[in-house]
Formats: sequence, C-alpha cells, structure tokens
Amino acid sequence: MTVNPNEPQGRDAQQEAHDRAPVVEPHSQSFKVLAIAVLGVVYGDIGTSPIYALRETFAGKHPIPVSPDNVLGVLSLIFWTLILVISLKYMIFVLRADNRGEGGTFALMALLNPDSNQDRRGRRVLILLGILGASMLYGGAMITPAISVLSAVEGLQVAAPNLDKYIVTITVGILFALFAVQRHGTAKVGAIFGPLTLVWFAVLAALGIYGIVQAPQVLLALDPRHAVTYFATNGMNGYFAIYAIFLVTTGGEALYADLGHFGRVPIRKVWFMFVLPSLLLNYFGQGALLITDPEGSTHPFYHLSPSWGVLPLVFLATAATCIASQAVITGAYSMTRQAVHLGLLPGLTVHQTSADARGQIYMPTVNWFLMIAAISLVVAFKSSGNLAAAYGVAVNSTMAITTVLAFNVARERGGWGMPAALAFLIGFLFIDLGYLGANIMTVPDGGWLPLLIGAVLFTIMTTWRRGAQLVAEHIGSIAPNVETFIGKVMGEKVPRVPGAAIFFTGRLEQTPPALQQLLRRTGVLHEQVVLTTVVIEPVARIEPEERLELTQLDAGFYRLVIRYGFMQGPNVPSDLAACADLGLELDLDKLHYFIGHLDLLAGRKRHGMARWRDRLFVRMAANSQEVTSFYQIPATQAMHVGLQVSI
Repeated sequence: MTVNPNEPQGRDAQQEAHDRAPVVEPHSQSFKVLAIAVLGVVYGDIGTSPIYALRETFAGKHPIPVSPDNVLGVLSLIFWTLILVISLKYMIFVLRADNRGEGGTFALMALLNPDSNQDRRGRRVLILLGILGASMLYGGAMITPAISVLSAVEGLQVAAPNLDKYIVTITVGILFALFAVQRHGTAKVGAIFGPLTLVWFAVLAALGIYGIVQAPQVLLALDPRHAVTYFATNGMNGYFAIYAIFLVTTGGEALYADLGHFGRVPIRKVWFMFVLPSLLLNYFGQGALLITDPEGSTHPFYHLSPSWGVLPLVFLATAATCIASQAVITGAYSMTRQAVHLGLLPGLTVHQTSADARGQIYMPTVNWFLMIAAISLVVAFKSSGNLAAAYGVAVNSTMAITTVLAFNVARERGGWGMPAALAFLIGFLFIDLGYLGANIMTVPDGGWLPLLIGAVLFTIMTTWRRGAQLVAEHIGSIAPNVETFIGKVMGEKVPRVPGAAIFFTGRLEQTPPALQQLLRRTGVLHEQVVLTTVVIEPVARIEPEERLELTQLDAGFYRLVIRYGFMQGPNVPSDLAACADLGLELDLDKLHYFIGHLDLLAGRKRHGMARWRDRLFVRMAANSQEVTSFYQIPATQAMHVGLQVSI
C-alpha cells in the first residue's frame, strides 16, 4: 500500500490550511444562470416525486380507498411534510451545517471531529451512526435513477400501451446514456438539464392549476385537521400507507449532499421561490383529479394531462427523471470524496470539472458502480412500484440519522442551548421515526435491499477506517519524531553520500518509515534529505510565491511543504526546482525519490480485526493508487521502500 494521491498527505498541515482558507462558493455567476443550474442538478430528484408518490399511496403495497376525505387527508400530510421536513428542517436548519462548504452526512461527521475524543463511547457511537447513515444514502443513490426513470417511461402504459413490453429495455438504454455523459462535469450537465427542469416545474405547476380549478375544495387540505381525520378513519392500514407519502421528500438528503456544488443561498432561494410552489400545486391538482375521477388513481400524474399531452409529458418526464438521477449522482461524488478525506474509503480518482467551485467533480469509479447497480435494479424489479417499497427505507433512515447528527453539531459547533437543541431533536425525530415505522413494514416487499446495501457499505467503511488506524498505530510506534531521528544521525555519525533524497511524509513531525528503513538497510544517507509534505488547499489556485514553505533543520535535513489549489495538478519536480530561490539548490536529474510501500500482513495481530476483515482491508489497500504518476515523479528516479505491517 502506498500513499494515497487523492487524499493529499499531511493531515495536520492540511487541517491548518482548511482552517485559515476561505470557503469557495460559486457566486460569481448571475443568480438567474445559477438558479437554472441549481434546478438541473439539485432539485431533479425531489421534483420527480409527483410521478409516483400519490399513485403508490392509493394503488401501492398498502392502498387506501379513494375518497374525498382520504384525498384531503393525504394532501394535508404531503403539505405539512414538505413544510416541516424539507422547508424547515433542511432549508432553515440543516443547510447551515457545512464543512468548508460541503454538505451531507460526512460533513456532519467531520464537524463532530471524528478523530478526537475517541475514548468516549458516545462519540464512537455517533461516528458509527454517521457511517451507517451514509451507507444507507448510497443505497438510495443506487435506487433513485432506477425508480425515477422507470416511473417516467411507465407513462407509455397510458400513452402507448402497445409499447409496454419495451419499458425495461428503454429504461436501461436511458440510464446507460445518462451515466455516460457524467464525465463532462456538473456545471456542463447542469447547464444542459437546467432549462429542461425549468420547463418541467412550470408544467408541474400548470397541470396542478388545471386540476385545482376542477375541484378547488382540495385547498381545504391546508388544514392539518384533515391529516388527523385520515389516521382516525383508516387506522393501521392508513399508517402503513404513509410509506408512499414519504416519497414526496426523496431528494431532501441529496440536495443537502449537493450543497458544495452551489452553496446554500441559491439552493434556498430556488426552493422557496419556485420548486416548493410547483410541487404543491401539482400534488393538489392530482388530488383534485382523484376527487373528480377516482379511476385515475393508477396513474394520477399522467391522467392529469389532457389526452393529447400524455405522450409529450412522457418524454418530458423521462428527461426530468434523468435530472432527478443527476442530483443523486453528483451528491454521491461529494459524499465519496468526503469519505476518502475522513479515512473511510481508499483513494479514488477525482477529476475537478470547474475552476469556480471545489465541489464540482467527477469520479469515474463511483459513476460506473452506480450505473451497474441502477441497471441491475431495473432488470430485477421491473416496475417502479416494486422499487418504491425499497426506496423509502434508504432515504428515511438517513434522514433520521441526520437529525441526530445535526442535533449534536448544533450543540457542539452552533452554540445552541439544550432547550432549543432538544426541541429540534424531538420534533423532527418524531416525524422521521413516524415515517420510518411505516417504511420498515415494506422490508419483505423490497425494503430489505437498501438494508443489505447499507450493511455491506458499512462493513467496507468501518473496515477501512479500523485498518488504517491499526496501520497508523504501528507506524507511530516505530517512527520517532524528526528531531529525535536527526539527533541519532548526528550522534552515530551516519555516513553520507553525495546527492539529495526526497521522502514524502504525511505528518510534519514524524519521520517517514521509508527513511528509517533505508537507513536500517544501507547504513548511509544522502547529504541532503528533504522531508516533503504535499497539501491540497480548498482554494482553486495557489500563486507560485505562496506555494513553498522551506525550513532548514540540522545535519542537512530540510522540511518542505508544497501547497496546491484544488484545480492545480501537483508537479513536485517543478516545485523542487523552485527551491533554489529559497536557498536549496537541487539537481533534478540526480534526485532520488523514496516512496514508502507498506506490505500488509493480514491476521497476524492478536488484537486487530477479524481475519476476514484483515483480508478485506488488504485487498482494498492493494487497489489504492500510486503517488508516482500523481506527483509527476520520473519513474526512473523513484524507489519504493517496503515495510511489513501486521494488522
């Protein structure tokens, strides 16, 4: 296992950089342009819920009778759920909790300082809870493209029934094309999808208004007493059916994960000014249709359209559901990068796609993994109704965990008093757990799927985290600090050979294991030893005059910190040449680069992990990327120094 090039070395130096650097948010664009991009990336997921949410409530796994009272009760639940969960919880409170502009479950974990206070059981439980929430959200990220696109294409059952047998094939083709364009970057994809989403929400609003005019009494559903009446009338069957009502919130967690792509202000403005009104109008319009034509419950969204508009609506809905998938895909990129930075996953390739926003990235491994998962789900489940049962469990459990983590962040980082924080926790957790109880009842019908995915990913992340801790503990036990090592070199009068050697270290004060191993094996050192730490700062670019920080130590040792912006590809040899201006002359053609390589031995440590987890960690470590090409180090001048580590 070599040093991970995507997770820059020097966590202590990097944390200092994060603390003093400004948060970079893409506010340089005009609000109108930015708003369209926000629509195209952030709100696609929640914006396509009207296609299937009401349908599943009245014709799903636990259908309830279509009656005026039930329709008003369901609409009341939808209205107050969107107001309380999305508008109040996420838009007002949760979006305030960001880690250097990034959002999502991992951002909340980072704000809780996962590497501190590890002796406290409560802190460990919170971190494990956060990992579980993120694992479940990955399950939702796999299901979203499948259910969204499939539900749109199923509109052909209304518009062109003779094409019903091709629905799965068409869906698979659309999903493949969607994932294939992701490499062009969030901004470009958002610019393409954004105008389509604008049309989509406008159509949602127009169809909703058309329906409301037919039965304006649906507006009475704003009264929450209709929600109470719904439960009183339908009892436990009515409670079980609210798993489908919860589908109106799907996308809430994804929009929080997309915070780093655009910033909280544009996301909030677009929600309250455009997205929320359009969604409510459409839901109420569908409710009006169900009151006037109960037979439309099989596809109330499509039956809301005039007959001549159904086929165009299918094409528009298909485009909109591709956008829905976009919100989750970009959120998955952000989550994965944060997981790498938190030491929960090995390094993965990250392509920065924008010079204006650090959050706009593309991760090919994540992209193709999600594509394979989404296509497999479509082929296996065959209908969006079957997938709906699985969908809610993933999103709902993550939302409940977010409430708990946000409560602790508010207490520790937000300065909230206990009464206010408890009001937040109890109020929103009551809603989350209420819906979660109904969603758990869908486990036999497909809810087992996200639980299985979550369990697998939870195991992977906790195994990588624990394995990395064991490796760090071993290295820490054998690696003296730099001053001690230099004192040993001077005291033992270690022979020196001409030339300069570059050693990479992740800790400013710790002697690189490769340096210790080289001295142990050869008994000599180069005349000049440069301990180099590479730091990627959360700004787009670092000017050349600010890039290098050189400190001369004793006995020909130097400590060098090289800083890059996130849009700058590291070029270590080029910057080593610039050290001449700081008093360190280096002959680039004769430099020797020493890369530490850890040979991990599984199952050798009595107090380590279970043997199967050791093997899993070793397999993941073996697939971590090399640093040589990432730092643009000439292969002919690089030498790998091995060190066996038992875990």
